[in-house]
Amino acid sequence: METARQAALAVLKPSSKDLDHGLQLHADAVVCDAYGFGPSAAVDGDELRRMHEAGASDEELKDAVERMHATRVATDPLERRDYEAAWRASGVTCLVRNSAEEDRPIDDMVKRLAYQTFVTDRMGHLVRKAIRPADVEAAKRDGRGVIMMAANNVPIPQRWASVHDELGHVRIFYMLGVRTMHLTYNRRNPIGDGCGEPADAGLSDFGHAVVAEMNRVGVLVDVAHAGQRTSLEAARASSVPMAASHTVCRGLRDHVRGKTDEVIRAIADTGGYVGICGIPAFLGRSGDIAALLDHVDYAARLVGPDHVAIGTDRGIHATRNEQEMAKLPPRRRTRRHWRSLWPPDDPLFDPAWNRSEQTASLLWTNWPLLTVGLVQRGYRDEDIRKIIGLNVLRVARAVFRERTV
Repeated sequence: METARQAALAVLKPSSKDLDHGLQLHADAVVCDAYGFGPSAAVDGDELRRMHEAGASDEELKDAVERMHATRVATDPLERRDYEAAWRASGVTCLVRNSAEEDRPIDDMVKRLAYQTFVTDRMGHLVRKAIRPADVEAAKRDGRGVIMMAANNVPIPQRWASVHDELGHVRIFYMLGVRTMHLTYNRRNPIGDGCGEPADAGLSDFGHAVVAEMNRVGVLVDVAHAGQRTSLEAARASSVPMAASHTVCRGLRDHVRGKTDEVIRAIADTGGYVGICGIPAFLGRSGDIAALLDHVDYAARLVGPDHVAIGTDRGIHATRNEQEMAKLPPRRRTRRHWRSLWPPDDPLFDPAWNRSEQTASLLWTNWPLLTVGLVQRGYRDEDIRKIIGLNVLRVARAVFRERTV
């Protein structure tokens, strides 16, 4: 964490005055990461090796790795210590956490949701589950953090008996604590086109029914991975604020995962927000903490600070993870997952975009230095508080109000 902090400070070069003011402002503020991963544990390499020797499938090993990353923070004292240190260092009050797997059957989505629920059940002294805005405010008062559950897709069984049947799990997952759902995840699905589809066909008739049901139940419509037309049509269809929780501005960096000025304005017109992410290849230019702040500046100039947030899409692995993973024998090479079918010249997979200094400056524990960076750039304290947390909270109040489900 200290290495990452120094990397970010080397980029920002704040004055002592700006550094002190930014750190104090961050400590006092309600800080909401609009979408991220937060800290995770190292795997148990010995257990993975035993599974491998027993003939575990690639899918079993994948599931085990994900389970260990998520849950060992609550069961292993050393991992718990690092988890707590990372949360404290970040100063984050509320983490909107990927808690249900993208483009997978409903039972697979339940696994990831169960892992995060296990952690919040066991780690209540540090972090709890949030299902309403008041939970976030209470956490700030108590000096704790909260996790708000997000799903990377809408849970539809695809039995196609009726639209009503297909929509039923939106309510079920809301009852389980999920408060944000992605309409698409890069690729095309029955709801609409993802950002990776060149046809950009937009929101389907069924997609309009999905948006209406999410509005009714009280789940935030998230178009971070949706295509431009799908995002625009969802904004026009939504009766409450919506978001692109972790994206970039295509006017600054023309990448398929970004949003055009037209889409950003449409999201703002709903009362929602655009969250700027911390993925170097999406940010462009230097791909570091300053590049992220450039996108914040661009969006704030375009639609005002009331409609900008930060959704880092970042986390931090325990330092022992690489050592533990090395205990597992080399696994066979696998093909790129279909959801990552980017254009062939996309720099996401270019090692030059993942240099250690870029990645380090954007590490999740450097959240306080994002606030420092906003101070440096002349934002008013009031607007900084909105960008680093209050905009997410305002939209949550508008969308998550109690309903009969």
